Amino acid sequence: MENNIVLEMKGIDKLFPGVKALQNVDFTLRQGEIHALMGENGAGKSTLIKVLTGVYPMDGGEIIMEGKSIVNHSPEQAQENGISTVYQEITLCPNLSVAENLFIGREPRKAGFIDWKAMNKRSAELLENLDIHVAPAQELDECSIAVQQMIAIARAVDMKCRVLILDEPTSSLDDDEVEKLFVLMNKLKAQGVGIIFVTHFLEQVYAVCDRITVLRNGELVGEYTTKELPRYQLVAKMMGKDFDDLADIKSEHAGKPHAAGAPVIEATGIGHKGTIRPFDLTVEKGEVIGLTGLLGSGRSELVRAIYGADKADSGTLKVNGKQAKINAPIDAMQQGMAYLPEDRKRDGIIADLSVRENIIIALQAKRGMFHPMSRKEMDEAADKYIDMLQIKTASRETPIKSLSGGNQQKCIIGRWLLTNPDFLILDEPTRGIDIGTKTEIQKLVLDLADKGMSVAFISSEIEEMLRTCSRMAVLRDGKKVGELSGSDLTQDKIMQTIAGGDKTNV
Repeated sequence: MENNIVLEMKGIDKLFPGVKALQNVDFTLRQGEIHALMGENGAGKSTLIKVLTGVYPMDGGEIIMEGKSIVNHSPEQAQENGISTVYQEITLCPNLSVAENLFIGREPRKAGFIDWKAMNKRSAELLENLDIHVAPAQELDECSIAVQQMIAIARAVDMKCRVLILDEPTSSLDDDEVEKLFVLMNKLKAQGVGIIFVTHFLEQVYAVCDRITVLRNGELVGEYTTKELPRYQLVAKMMGKDFDDLADIKSEHAGKPHAAGAPVIEATGIGHKGTIRPFDLTVEKGEVIGLTGLLGSGRSELVRAIYGADKADSGTLKVNGKQAKINAPIDAMQQGMAYLPEDRKRDGIIADLSVRENIIIALQAKRGMFHPMSRKEMDEAADKYIDMLQIKTASRETPIKSLSGGNQQKCIIGRWLLTNPDFLILDEPTRGIDIGTKTEIQKLVLDLADKGMSVAFISSEIEEMLRTCSRMAVLRDGKKVGELSGSDLTQDKIMQTIAGGDKTNV
């Protein structure tokens, strides 16, 4: 018999200027179930949660909670209606005790004063009931991230939530901590709480969830029971591929086969606790290696560990055959590496500077403050890459913020090419730019490889990677799980490896 429905979202629409973030999305949560909400970047997961919890007003549709139509105008109102959210970033007060955090804003009082004895006693009972082993008087800051998350959940439970939203709660946890969180989730499930679990970890979905709802591009793909949806099909639904129709496009669009060269990068056991498990990776001269996997699989984290953007805490790295110590990005630059980050707005462009200044800044940093570039060198460098990359700008002195996204991206590529790297890391270099510019960047990558540059290429679009890469490393849930090359470089094989097995794997 199906559990009672505790929450229904029907035909939800949400519009932002020029974007339909959600279009006619349905979502149903039953009492005492753990329901995964899944989708790639931009699928609409966060927007749906924010509409549900009153952060955003909805532009269409209806929310029904236990048979009654509701509209939440704020997270506080959602909480009053029995809907609580625990975010990846803990929103508690680290300098207060566990008990104070559990009862903040609703402390038991006696004669107008906080009744500390009653608060500590109720806290101890609540923590014991949920098998959370921590003293009520302990300062929250002394607790691990996992325990802090459990305390945030305990607070929500004590406020009589009937719907608990866990938004990427396991991103900062190790395996043992994840297990403890799952024990708590199952305990709440047994007490009849409906849990919405927003995550990108496939293993965890299949370990703990009863149902899965998949969104893609702001629309509902479908709702499925976990046991009836093989992992391979889930990956296909998230990425928008029907695996029965997958064609092998390798022969049509293949990047040029790579003739083995000397290793430029040799990473052995490199890892960074909490982001990427220790991995081995070799990149040869003149090779384009792709890094593929779902959002959050560890693609960016892998290259960040090599480049020193996140300092590796294990393993060794050789660059051009010599042992290298990379403590920070400047060390990587001195070793002939260059890194175009995924978020060009946050980590890439310096908005108020000109095109010229944005292009020369990395080379100037590499040279150091005692070897400044002359104005003539700067102008020539900027003009060279404006011309080579066909950057559409009124002049080299135009503020970069006034350029289109695609032209900003070309400026950042020009910045790193100017440093003449041996190893170029491109993280989502074509995201959010037009098809014509995408094709130009793909051709540029192949040309650079022909001239002997080694390139690591990260893209969410498998077709794009098949066109540019001669080999692919596959990541899943923070670890490297395989490498594919030659006849194995097909959509079918890549998606099977991402999913963790063959088409029937559940």
